[in-house]
Amino acid sequence: MEVETDNTTISSQIRALAAEGMATAEIARRLGIRYQHAYNVLKGVDRPSVPSVRLEKSMAPPRTVKPPLPLSVLIDGGFTLAGRWMMSPADELVVDLPLPKEVGVYAFVKDNIALYVGVATMGISKRLYFYGRPGISQRTSLRLNKTLKAELAGAGSIEIYIATPPDLEWNGLPVHGSAGLELGLIKKYALPWNMRSAG
Repeated sequence: MEVETDNTTISSQIRALAAEGMATAEIARRLGIRYQHAYNVLKGVDRPSVPSVRLEKSMAPPRTVKPPLPLSVLIDGGFTLAGRWMMSPADELVVDLPLPKEVGVYAFVKDNIALYVGVATMGISKRLYFYGRPGISQRTSLRLNKTLKAELAGAGSIEIYIATPPDLEWNGLPVHGSAGLELGLIKKYALPWNMRSAG
């Protein structure tokens, strides 16, 4: 028998060849399919299907909402005011005071709520310099430069708070105090300008 391929499904072709007495292995070879496919059609086995799982709202895991980071928590944790972001008369992003050169953690605060937390492993002064004058490949600096300028477009300032925690040791291994503090704050609090705070 010649198998039609125009309007006939593979399953119907398998059944037609089996009705003529052809063995399952020969059907698979002739149609260029896997043996298991031909076997399953002839035995009436449907393809295994993945049951659709539909979570009811009550079954869905609760989504934890992070609280905002109030300035009072930063101050209680040892952060101090270091300066303020402002717009210069030439529409440049500037800090009103000289910043320390130490390694540390910084937070941008507006209306007593931290909007962004970062770590300055090269020194606070140098790191914040790049927000005012970002290089072409500095994605975070470019993004925050634009965000800071937009926030300051009306008027006012954004406060910069800093902390310089000591480096620690854990089981004889070095632990970077500033990097650990930054990560801890990002994981615990909602910081709208931190990309990692959302996850």
